[in-house]
Amino acid sequence: MGVVVKRRQLLTLLTLTGAAGCGDQTSPAVPSGSAPSPEVTARTGSALTITSPPPSPSVTPSAARDARDARDDRVMLGSYLALGGRTLKQSLALRRDQLGREQRIVHRFYPWNGYVPTAEPDVADSSLLMVSWHGAPWAGILDGGSDRHIRSVARKLKGMGRPILLRWGWEMNGDWFEWSGARNGRNPADYVTAWKRLRGVFADQGADNVSWVWSPNWNSAPAAGWNRVQRYYPGDDQVDWVGISGYNFYGESPATLFNPVTKLYGGRKPIILSETAAVRDKAKWIRQLQSWVEDTPAVGAVVWFDTDIQEGTDNNFRFDTDAAALAAYRTMARGSRFAG
Repeated sequence: MGVVVKRRQLLTLLTLTGAAGCGDQTSPAVPSGSAPSPEVTARTGSALTITSPPPSPSVTPSAARDARDARDDRVMLGSYLALGGRTLKQSLALRRDQLGREQRIVHRFYPWNGYVPTAEPDVADSSLLMVSWHGAPWAGILDGGSDRHIRSVARKLKGMGRPILLRWGWEMNGDWFEWSGARNGRNPADYVTAWKRLRGVFADQGADNVSWVWSPNWNSAPAAGWNRVQRYYPGDDQVDWVGISGYNFYGESPATLFNPVTKLYGGRKPIILSETAAVRDKAKWIRQLQSWVEDTPAVGAVVWFDTDIQEGTDNNFRFDTDAAALAAYRTMARGSRFAG
């Protein structure tokens, strides 16, 4: 089955039904320990080594995706939004005014232990919710000790009554999170087992509105054989989308950041740039990103990390820090490829 056919299966079956209405609730603000600040550490790591992936079995789309009318070459454009001095509702309104459209994906971070909401009332019915759920040390998952907690989160996400992209334990091939391979015995096979256990618990709870986003960092740190990104892949039957985190901290081009993982999995799964933004030469880089996406049919979604209050860094990831960057982003958002 070719990538175009697979993307038609996966992307044309992704829409929203029965999502929560609008309200004034504000979700937790900037997540502690999310990707950009520790990713600076990963810049010294080498790019991923590309090897030919094994043949892909036929993939059955998750029941989380309901039918929608769409060209299969469309890209959903969305963001994680945390703007200083604004609630989520106010931030979404600002971006709506600037871009003339809703966010196709709204990205939220939930802690492993702590507050997980039962609804996201500020996220429009026309927007897809992507949840980055923090990971945890693998041992407590592998021994079944976390099953009760996992069931609770599964029920909450199921109860939202809307399709959700679930990005659990992201950037596992870096060394900055407690759920990374570097901090869990350097045995990526245990990450795979933990992933499968979580997905099995969700299935047992009937959380079939959840699609699973497996989302490594663009490069591995440390750049060691045991830490190659392929070793963390749970399998085509366990993954619905393949995500990539990548920022141009040192002037990396979109091709440098995203080609390695896309070449590995873009023929088998739709690709989502699950965390990306520019911190330098923003207008130029946004134009490069648009061009790269337009030339890369495997990409099905782009999610900008849109914040100026990221903990642990002075970087401003907003795309409206200057008029040229805002104009470039607006042009990208209005491009025919980004009409999904």
